[in-house]
Order: sequence, then structure tokens, then C-alpha cells
Amino acid sequence: MANPLGMPDEVYQIVRLLAAYVFALPVGWYRERESHSVGIRTFPLVAMASCGYVMLGTSMDPSGQSRVIQGLVAGIGFIGGGAILKSESNVHGTATAASIWTTGVLGAAVAQDHYLVGAMLAAINLFTLRVLLPWKQRQDNQVSLKEQITQPKD
Repeated sequence: MANPLGMPDEVYQIVRLLAAYVFALPVGWYRERESHSVGIRTFPLVAMASCGYVMLGTSMDPSGQSRVIQGLVAGIGFIGGGAILKSESNVHGTATAASIWTTGVLGAAVAQDHYLVGAMLAAINLFTLRVLLPWKQRQDNQVSLKEQITQPKD
């Protein structure tokens, strides 16, 4: 990638890794604050590692870069899949899985010098987790009440 800041390439690589880390930090902090098991350590590390993998792929031909990104997408999906838990009739962890995947894309975007895309992914992810949570909880409570009302009494 071209270095728009005119700094040595090694320094610019470090800047991109740190930018990916910093963009993901608020999402991780919020998840940690909400007592989720995946949080302040995981999200920034996923973003930074994704950024690193894509930066390494930039030295390859386009088909090599494509394979790196394909592997990254599959690997992040695998990690996210591990966050999804099913118990009886409930499924938990889908928002965490989606956030992990978003964080991986954030890192890849920063590696490709798409800082605005990375920042927007982080902001929209945080908005979705934080602002839409009360709405989701209300929806879940309404469904639960409807199920209680329609279940026959023994």
C-alpha cells in the first residue's frame, strides 16, 4: 500500500496495526463492561491480527492476496462460531460472533488504508451493541410474555 504519510514503511505498518487495535478497543471495552466473556482483549487482538494478515498479503500477487483474505474470513467465522451457544430453545452469542467478524473486517480495512471504513465499522458495531440492546430486550420480553399467555395451564 502507498504510504500517504511519508514515513518509513516499517513505521507506517506499526501505525496501521495500532489504528486497527484502537478502533476495536471501544467495542471490546463495552462488551467487557457488560460482563461478556469476549471483550477488551479479544476484539482489539482480532482487529490487529486481521490487519497484520492482510498487510502480509499485500506483498503477494492478487490471487495470493485473495487467498489470504478468504482464509481470514473463514478463520474469523470459525472463531465467531465458537462464541454461539445453544441451550434448550435459546441461542446466545450471535451478536458476539457478528462483532468478532466485524472486527476482523475492520482490521482488514485498515490494512488496505481504508481508515474511514474501519472507523465506521467500529462505530456502527458499538451503536448496534449499545443503543439497540434495550430495544432487543423489550422485543424479547414481549415474545416471552406472549408465550406465557398462550401456553396451556396444566
